[in-house]
Amino acid sequence: MRASILTIGNELLIGDIINTNAAWIGTFLTEHDIEPVRSVTVGDSEAEIVHHLRDCAKVSELIIITGGLGPTHDDVTKHTLLRYTGGRFTEHTPTREFIEYNFKKRGIPISKSNLGQAQVPDTCEVLFNKAGTAPGMWFEHEGCILVSLPGVPVEMKYLMEKEVWPRLAQKLGTNGSIFRHYMQTAGIGESTLSDIEIGDVSDKLIEGVQLAFLPHSHGVGLRISSTGGTTEEARAKALPLIKHIRSKAREHIYSEVQGDDLPAAVGRLLEHNKKTIATAESCTGGLLGSMITDVPGSSGWYNGSIVAYQNELKTALLDVPESVLKAHGAVSAETALIMAKAAAEKLAADIGLSTTGIAGPGGGSEEKPVGLVWFGYYDGERHFAMRAQFFKNRKMNKERTALVALDITRRVLTGVTRMPYDAPVIIG
Repeated sequence: MRASILTIGNELLIGDIINTNAAWIGTFLTEHDIEPVRSVTVGDSEAEIVHHLRDCAKVSELIIITGGLGPTHDDVTKHTLLRYTGGRFTEHTPTREFIEYNFKKRGIPISKSNLGQAQVPDTCEVLFNKAGTAPGMWFEHEGCILVSLPGVPVEMKYLMEKEVWPRLAQKLGTNGSIFRHYMQTAGIGESTLSDIEIGDVSDKLIEGVQLAFLPHSHGVGLRISSTGGTTEEARAKALPLIKHIRSKAREHIYSEVQGDDLPAAVGRLLEHNKKTIATAESCTGGLLGSMITDVPGSSGWYNGSIVAYQNELKTALLDVPESVLKAHGAVSAETALIMAKAAAEKLAADIGLSTTGIAGPGGGSEEKPVGLVWFGYYDGERHFAMRAQFFKNRKMNKERTALVALDITRRVLTGVTRMPYDAPVIIG
């Protein structure tokens, strides 16, 4: 089955809201063996929506539509689909009752516009939305399936998983099997991972086997996919490539679970090794601790953080001598080493991790340019600092710094001596 994705909303076109729905739906469809062939974003215009519906129907058997189902006057999707498919509005009683129940429970007055969301074209099958007030709609029109979903991501995802996919699975039936395996890597760039670490895999890419590189904020993901008459047959075809990548890039692989992130992987390692960690942060301003505590159960292995942005606080809270700051500066191996050890000792943790750098966009010099970061690591046995040079973008620098600090920890805990991006270290 081929699919088109049509996302609707002026706010998407002008950049007020980032269109994450299209990316998520594209991934979801691919994972369920449906081929996305087109993705289009249009404003709240009936003429534009109809034009692209007709255009998409020429190249796909399925069109997933998101957005424009809210209670306000600029939400035109439902009325457009009514006219596009014919029919008239009718009230979907379960949706109305659900809306009334939720407003009453929250003590919020209900309006005519809210109740209007229970009005749906009688040409559709209603997809009951337990995650919000706007129901989804399933149309079968002129040989094409049209699925209209709310633009709110949590509601869209709920309906895709709970209502849309079961119906699509029934339509699709089975025709052979697809096997997919994911690997998540960190601390290495996409081109280096491909050309140097993994190397030539042409002999492993036999008919029906594919390798895709999926860069993301935490590193580079790999998707190995294969087809066969059965799942076992498809898996057997992919196995030589999987084994090759493991042998060549093992030290960079932090997970073989789809969608797994680096903080969660580090959390599992700390828990497995019965270790606790504490952080001392300067340039990351608490972001490293925030990433760590995003992981459920982090209270079992994360003791806390000291965010010492000013030099005076590095001295008062982390025992960095004024003489060190004067001689080497806050962004230095010497400062990072002291910060890491102080974090472990003052917060009673097995491991201390520190970050100090120049986030930018100003504040750099020829000797210490914007994007320069020093990391410190201490665990009683190992004590070292690592240098990295990142970007001129402040937000990117903070995020990359926090992730690299976590990757340093992962590598130490798994016995990998090579640091991220082959960065040199200074032993404390």
